[in-house]
Order: sequence, then structure tokens, then C-alpha cells
Amino acid sequence: MISARVFLAAIIVIAPLGSGCSRPATGIAQSEVESENSVSDTVAVKERIVDSTFDDIKFEMEKTDVFKQSMLTPKIEELLEHRIRIRGFMFPTLKKRGLKQFVLVRDNLECCFGPGAALFDCILVHMKEGQTAEYSIRPVAVEGTFRLEEVIGPEGNHLAIYRLDGEEVK
Repeated sequence: MISARVFLAAIIVIAPLGSGCSRPATGIAQSEVESENSVSDTVAVKERIVDSTFDDIKFEMEKTDVFKQSMLTPKIEELLEHRIRIRGFMFPTLKKRGLKQFVLVRDNLECCFGPGAALFDCILVHMKEGQTAEYSIRPVAVEGTFRLEEVIGPEGNHLAIYRLDGEEVK
């Protein structure tokens, strides 16, 4: 496993610069999308913010397993490319203001900041153009579009798989 410093450095170097608990996610119901079957209804559903937790993006994976997209659950697949709100902690950074990107983690316990954290316990947050965040030691809620973006380290292992195009950090 890699150390927290190597992980963070790899995320900042490798990940392209760009572009706690809340209520469980409620699935995006098919009936909502089919209501009147119009483009505006579909857009309205996609624009809705789904409250999510790190439990919603968890899947079965042993520490020795190599990540495969087929490991994702239907619930995770349903959240991809949709706007979500998720609470977590900012991985410690040297910069405190004007953050354009940061790593959001499940909790602030030592297990998540050290080696051995689960692959699904972190999300790379890339703030949208013109938006920034301020570092906080307290839990934050981040809103944005949830995506799958595999970040592979120099040794060929996955460093992260989730990305959030951040719109707001509260």
C-alpha cells in the first residue's frame, strides 16, 4: 500500500486539473424520467441533487483485488453523471484557501488518511471553473456531478476511481 503523502502527491500530479452522514440516496425513479416523456422532464431529473453517503458508493472488493468497472453496484451506476450532495472530510492539504481540487474522504480517522483505505472511501473533487473551496477540519457537504474517473498510479495500481465536479462546498 502507499502512504498518505504519496497518495496525495500522486493525485495532484496525475489527476488532470480541471474543469459524516446525510440522508441515504433515493434512486432516480424510472417513472420520474418517463413522466410525460419530454426532454424538460429528463433534464429536471438530472439537475435534481441526490443526497448521498459514502455507503452509497461502496462495493465488494478485497484489498488484493484489482478494480474492475463490473464491481460497481446498480446503485452506484444510477448515481453516475448525476448531481449529488455528499458529506465527508477534506484530506489535509498544504493550501488552505482557493482550492481548485481536493480529496474528500469518508471520515477523519487515521485509517482513511493512512495506507489501507478502501478505494471507494475517497472522491477527487475538481471545482468547476470559477469555483474554489476553503480547507476545513470539520465535515463538509460537497455538491456536484458524480463521475467515474480511474486514476492509475505510477506502479499501475488504482489511486482513485471517483470524481466529483464540485459546484459548492458547505
